[in-house]
Amino acid sequence: MVGNLLPGFRMLSSAHVVPTSVRRAPSWICSSSRSFMDLKALLSSLNDFASLSFAESWDNVGLLVEPSPPHTVNTLFLTNDLTEEVMEEALQKKADLILSYHPPIFRPMKHITWKTWKERLVIRALENRVAIYSPHTAYDAAPQGVNSWLAKGLGTCTTRPIHPSKAPNYPTEGTHRLEFSANHSQDLDKVMSAVKGVGGVSVTSFPARCDGEEQTRVSLNCTQKALMQVLAFLSQDRQLYQKTEILSLEKPLLLHTGMGRLCTLDESVSLATMIERIKRHLKLPHLRLALGVGRTLESPVKVVALCAGSGGSVLQGVEADLYLTGEMSHHDVLDAASKGINVILCEHSNTERGFLSDLQEMLGVHLENKINIILSETDRDPLRVV
Repeated sequence: MVGNLLPGFRMLSSAHVVPTSVRRAPSWICSSSRSFMDLKALLSSLNDFASLSFAESWDNVGLLVEPSPPHTVNTLFLTNDLTEEVMEEALQKKADLILSYHPPIFRPMKHITWKTWKERLVIRALENRVAIYSPHTAYDAAPQGVNSWLAKGLGTCTTRPIHPSKAPNYPTEGTHRLEFSANHSQDLDKVMSAVKGVGGVSVTSFPARCDGEEQTRVSLNCTQKALMQVLAFLSQDRQLYQKTEILSLEKPLLLHTGMGRLCTLDESVSLATMIERIKRHLKLPHLRLALGVGRTLESPVKVVALCAGSGGSVLQGVEADLYLTGEMSHHDVLDAASKGINVILCEHSNTERGFLSDLQEMLGVHLENKINIILSETDRDPLRVV
């Protein structure tokens, strides 16, 4: 994962990043020499870039709208939110695939009519043979994703996910491991035959010595359902049942992958300095600040907990000098401030949209510049300070 650094970073250690300058590509790249990519091949490449398995279980990610196959892609259009205005821009720029960070389809649709704006998006996409893809929380969790980009604005720091992601699959079969020992006076063949007959079970055995007695140690991996069946069988033999141990298997954590980031600065700075850094990184003239109890603009900031978008649930209970996110509930802000934690809110999509410039460059490299990749120029946060 070290090789998947954000543009603008150089690596000091496994999770230590330093911002550097980077030259940006134009927002609308057009080259007649670029080739097409088949949609399915492109989707596979996008999943290689950041696996959809990183996404939260409640999220709606991946391919949301697909024109009838075959569908080829020459122009990939990037946006944070797919509004009707952004859709019009994408059609004018001849997009074949829209990558919308936020999924425009989230709740199930019972009909596709011209009545609501989200239904109209689907209709216009299909009429114009434009596919729609959304990565959302998969990009939040990715090592080279949105939260890592947001951390880049803080200054030189070490980072780790607040809630690390787990591998999509168990390293072995099953969710539980059950072990027991049997002596030679017991009918081991009968026991082995019975447990092997349960579906979803893999069994191994090896000789063991316990209390000076030669025994056979039986180890099996099984699913939750199979576990109950095996225990029901073993409970018929009290001696075996009392020697049974059960382990719950955990999926391994993925390094540098997960929700939120806990960032420790190499050197403390004042809250006022941190505010200016964040404004500069997000290109914002204003943001919202809640001072923690007993804190001032000159209070030092060493540890920042951040979460792009809506970070209330991710940041809750995390010890830090500052919480940085797009939005939090009124009561979550009060709770954090009461603990002496400063809170900065930038509006939801303002903590995400700037990542798309880095994404444009990273995908260009990842896809070997086979297709045009352009940024929306009309996409913006719906809230303004007036």
